[in-house]
Parts: sequence; C-alpha cells; structure tokens
Amino acid sequence: MPLGIRKSAVSGSFYPESCSKLKAYFREFNAAFDKISIKKKILDIKPKAIIVPHAGYIYSGFTANFAYRFLQHSKPKRIIVIGPSHHYYFKGISASYFESYETPCGNIEIDTPYLFALAKKFNISFQPEAHTKEHSTEVQMPFIKQYFPKAKVIELIYGDITVKPLANIIEALLHNPDNAVVISSDLSHFYPLPKAEMLDKHCLKAVANLDIPELKRGCEACGIIGIEAMIMAAKKLGLSSKLLDYRTSEYVTKDKNSVVGYLSAMFYEK
Repeated sequence: MPLGIRKSAVSGSFYPESCSKLKAYFREFNAAFDKISIKKKILDIKPKAIIVPHAGYIYSGFTANFAYRFLQHSKPKRIIVIGPSHHYYFKGISASYFESYETPCGNIEIDTPYLFALAKKFNISFQPEAHTKEHSTEVQMPFIKQYFPKAKVIELIYGDITVKPLANIIEALLHNPDNAVVISSDLSHFYPLPKAEMLDKHCLKAVANLDIPELKRGCEACGIIGIEAMIMAAKKLGLSSKLLDYRTSEYVTKDKNSVVGYLSAMFYEK
C-alpha cells in the first residue's frame, strides 16, 4: 500500500524551500536559456528521455533546466526519474511507494497503479531507507512540478546492480508514448579542472555517440550505471542523442582545484 507523502529532504540546501525563491531560480535559468541562439530544427525536438545533473541548483540548475526546457515539448503524462543511491547500500532497484512527492510549489502525484505493474513485471523492490534522503532523484521533482504540473511521477533508485536489468526497464518505459525518462547523474568529483574535463570528455563522447566502450575509458559519473543503461536502451530503440550543456562547479565557484562536472543531454526519435 502507498505510504503517504515522500517528504523533501534537501530543500533549503540543494534548492530553496520556498516556492517564490524556487521560481526566481527558474526565471534566472530561463532568461539565460532564452539568450542562447539555437536552431529551430533543434528547438523542435521532442525528447523521450534526458540526462540531468543533481547538484545544488546554484551549481547545476541551469544545466538541468536546459534539458527540461526541451522535455517540455514532449508533454509527457508520466515521468520516471532514475538515480543512484548515495546514502544506503542495497542490491537491485527500489521504487518509491508513496502517494505523492513533496516540493516547495506543491506535491506531485506518484502513479502507483503503473508502478505496481512495473514492479511486478521487473521484480522491483522497495527499500524505504534508499528513498527518504536521496537527493539524486529529489532535486528533479521541483523541475517536474514547474514544467509538467499535471504529470505523475515514478521514482526508481538503483543500488548495486548490473546494467542490463535497468536498460530493459528503460526500454519498456519508452515504448509507452505517455512516458518520459529522466536519468540523474553528476560527472567526475573533486579533481583539478584539467583532469575533470579530461575524464568528463569520455562521458560526453559516449553520450553523444551512444558509445558504451567510450564510457568505460575514463568516465567517472556517479550515475554511470544509469547513463550506460540509457545508452543501451537508446541503441535498442534506434534513438538519437544530443548533448545540451556541460560545465563544472568552477563556473560558479571559480575554484579550479576541486571541481564537479555536470552534463545534460536528450534522446529522441530520428
């Protein structure tokens, strides 16, 4: 049975806890986005899935917002957010069996009937400890509330798993035109800027070219399982990919000695 509301754990730290301050962030991100010259044929793309970062909005919010602006074109009815577990070790994939997800601008309904069917088909468990503090998925929810106010969500967190089971789930999800998939991952962590950019280049090339061997040449994304699974599913479904934004925390902090990398990308039908 659903468990009520999944309370926010990182509002006030990763993103503002007030709706008005949160919307100020979105206005700032979109003002910057609207100044970028993007060809119409690219702006018209309707993604089926995106990769976004999950750091504090001050560092990676613009990069994530870039992808959500494109995903908005697809008008999904259901958004499945997939991220790695940072705080709790478990094997497999866990689903969030709550009724709704709390955000500063209102709760988002979790599609429990769809989730129950998905969990039964793919043997998805429920590890409560994996969900209560997980930021990789939580930081996506205010974006979803902003851009898809009528959409329902499903939260999937993976622990110690191999890639294929997750790729199979993503592939099945994307066969349904009502669904969009959000893969949450940051890139390299706490290297000097030149080394971070060198490592992140493997991630970027792998996503751009749907090249799994390239991913294994040096990409150190914290959500690398999710990225690899997304590439695997995209190849099976014949999807194209496009990089949207890349930057590091140095863009904000000006500290070149210890940076974190952030990527956004989209996957779409050719």
